[in-house]
Amino acid sequence: TRLVNGLMLRMDKPTTADGTYTVHFSNYDESEDGRVGKPDSVEVDIVIGADGANSRVAKEIDAGEYDYAIAFQERIQIDEDKMKMYEDLAEMYVGDDVSPDFYGWVFPKYGHVAVGTGTVVNKSGIKQYQDATRVRCQPKIEGGTLLKSEAHPIPEHPRPRRVNGRAVLVGDAAGYVTKCSGEGIYFAAKSGRMCAEAIVERSQNGQYLVDESDLRVYLDRWDKKYMLTYKVLDILQKLFYRNNPAREAFVELCDDYYVQKMTFDSYLYKTVVPGNPLEDAKLAFNTIGAIVRSSALRAQAKALSA
Repeated sequence: TRLVNGLMLRMDKPTTADGTYTVHFSNYDESEDGRVGKPDSVEVDIVIGADGANSRVAKEIDAGEYDYAIAFQERIQIDEDKMKMYEDLAEMYVGDDVSPDFYGWVFPKYGHVAVGTGTVVNKSGIKQYQDATRVRCQPKIEGGTLLKSEAHPIPEHPRPRRVNGRAVLVGDAAGYVTKCSGEGIYFAAKSGRMCAEAIVERSQNGQYLVDESDLRVYLDRWDKKYMLTYKVLDILQKLFYRNNPAREAFVELCDDYYVQKMTFDSYLYKTVVPGNPLEDAKLAFNTIGAIVRSSALRAQAKALSA
């Protein structure tokens, strides 16, 4: 195995069925100052694009575009007394002020907290949503020191094409980030592992050269295991993040033990776990009731403010 600190520039595709890919990159290991990479290239049989949401491998294989959210996050160091409050706590804020279609958060890290938010529909407004998130949690982060500001695109769905020839995508490059939660780290690692396992299996430990049909084995297994999870979370985000009454209904439902258990189990196992049919029916009834109540309260509030 040869590890290289580099930045991919482009890729030359094979001219024959068993030819190699030539990957051109800037090699920072060979750089004189560590800032300007030295032009370099390597010939390989298989290319696995694990190069993030702005994947250059995806562009080279015409993987297509996807909708994406922009996430903004600030890492803030707060005093030890305030950090103790976050030992068993992570916060999630919903409302038009913090995001029109996502949520704001305060997640505890080692020695600091991460405060952030995200949006798909109004990317240019991300700064105002971040300011509103800070206002929401102001008493808990007051006096804190800003350590770092970060922004990152979050894919909203898998790319239209994830494999082309012997080049395949995994992780954010493939679009493996779940709606509702924005979870992506687990799926990045898991997809990479599943892809590697399929290659080892289909090549019989490297004895034979794989082709696109072999790489599609990984995609088929991935879709069978996780695609339902993506679809369910997509529905939940569209249902509960669309306006404030729906968000109020979401907050109300989260107080239910069965909802908490199903959410925890699904997050733990990264799949939609089977539930109790009777409890599922009750949950559906409660969901409709919560949305109706929240909508009625919104109508009343509008009438009072008119």
